[in-house]
Amino acid sequence: MAVERTLAIIKPDAVGRGISGDILSRIHAAKFKIVAIRSMRLTKAEAEGFYAVHRERPFFKELTEFMSSGKMVVMALEAENAILKWRDTMGATDPAKAAPGTIRKELGTSIQNNCTHGSDAPQTAAFEIGYFFAGHQLV
Repeated sequence: MAVERTLAIIKPDAVGRGISGDILSRIHAAKFKIVAIRSMRLTKAEAEGFYAVHRERPFFKELTEFMSSGKMVVMALEAENAILKWRDTMGATDPAKAAPGTIRKELGTSIQNNCTHGSDAPQTAAFEIGYFFAGHQLV
């Protein structure tokens, strides 16, 4: 298996509920290396840029409003097969359909308020990591 990187976000719903530490503990327990991490709040325009691929979807406005509604924690994670590994750790987008033991099953409250985001492919991960971190921050 190849070592790869993925973007992980602890979303505003989770930060607002004070469960970032629980999610970070799960990241450490899953043996991810946190290559870069920062706490931030996106502007509406920044959220629209990040989710530009979804611009024509009906949920775009609600998604970008939510993602710019409060602080979040963004991270570049590294591990063998990191993209799939992080997606498995998070669980399905809908917490009601997520596997037992996953972050979204145990901590998520709805499809939107599902606590975490993760890249879905190597190309997406490259774009997403680059959106939040400059190359010199990823050493």
